[in-house]
Amino acid sequence: MSARAAPPIPNVPTPGRASSAPAPGFTEPGRRRRHRRHLAVTLGLALLVLALWWALVLTGSTWYSPAEVLAVIAGREVPGASFAVGQLRLPRALLGLLAGLAFGMAGRTSQTMLRNQLASPDIIGITSGASTAAVFAILVLGWSGLRVNLLALGCGLGTALVIYLLSGTGRTQGGRLILIGIGISAMFSSVISYLQLKASIYTVADAMRWLSGSLADASWGQVPLLGVAVAVLGGALLALGGDLSALSLGEETATGLGVAVDRTRLLLLLLMVALAAFATAATGPIAFVAFLAGPITARLVGRTDRSLLAPSALMGAAIVLGADLAGQHLFPTALPVGVVTGIVGAPYLLLQLIRLNREGASA
Repeated sequence: MSARAAPPIPNVPTPGRASSAPAPGFTEPGRRRRHRRHLAVTLGLALLVLALWWALVLTGSTWYSPAEVLAVIAGREVPGASFAVGQLRLPRALLGLLAGLAFGMAGRTSQTMLRNQLASPDIIGITSGASTAAVFAILVLGWSGLRVNLLALGCGLGTALVIYLLSGTGRTQGGRLILIGIGISAMFSSVISYLQLKASIYTVADAMRWLSGSLADASWGQVPLLGVAVAVLGGALLALGGDLSALSLGEETATGLGVAVDRTRLLLLLLMVALAAFATAATGPIAFVAFLAGPITARLVGRTDRSLLAPSALMGAAIVLGADLAGQHLFPTALPVGVVTGIVGAPYLLLQLIRLNREGASA
């Protein structure tokens, strides 16, 4: 009889025998490479945001040197620059920076928490509730300035609370929350259209400027409120970054890792909603910033176990500042920042849908 071939020996490490190497991404050198790449992307985005912020402050109908701008920031009187830089450009640049940070971080939080690349605060209906309140205040009540922002903030938070209560609890809460948000957004869009049709033509322009997402009306009075919101709410989100990363693995895995899923999801949702509502109340609904920041950052960083909240916030700031700079100088007429982000964001949304369809993934 011929001897039967012995079965292959499994690849099990034995003394004196070299074991097969693990996948490159899970070795210690692989972790160090991912960490270095994460730091490099974050640093690069921070430098880009700094450059765009300075470009926004320095450029305009009149060019002022960095020395003159620094003198204005220090509180010294500089003819011409004290008004143009101190009262117009600085609050505009600061408000754009803070709004971008808020939208970027809120968008990344919602996309990670709901495990959906297309999810953003716009979908959940936060911006639509705030927008309807602002349009009502401008067209019906005749308000302007900080009162419009505060009413938009309150209604944005209230809308998000109603949507959350209607979505219930359980594993399918995320999907129901998105669907209810889409329905609420459609309803509010109809209300906005009705208010515009019934309003005076002289006041519709103010409402349209707010709805497009604009930094043109930025003032120092808006900066402290949004700055405190970004510092407090953004800091709380960063502190929960580890739990957010665990939630992206699924409820069962997150529970096994010791995360209180329901409580953590509610807390993350409240922080994300409040952050997006504060930003929307200050600048209007700047389109696609929350949607764009997270996926672009994830593609730059690559595989990682981090939440990417900080680089996504910087990416959001870069998008807002860059779009505002482009809207002021690259077109025949000045465009609001929300129009520019819409021009960029709509094609990117279509590309994401095409890519997801080719991969067989669910949107």
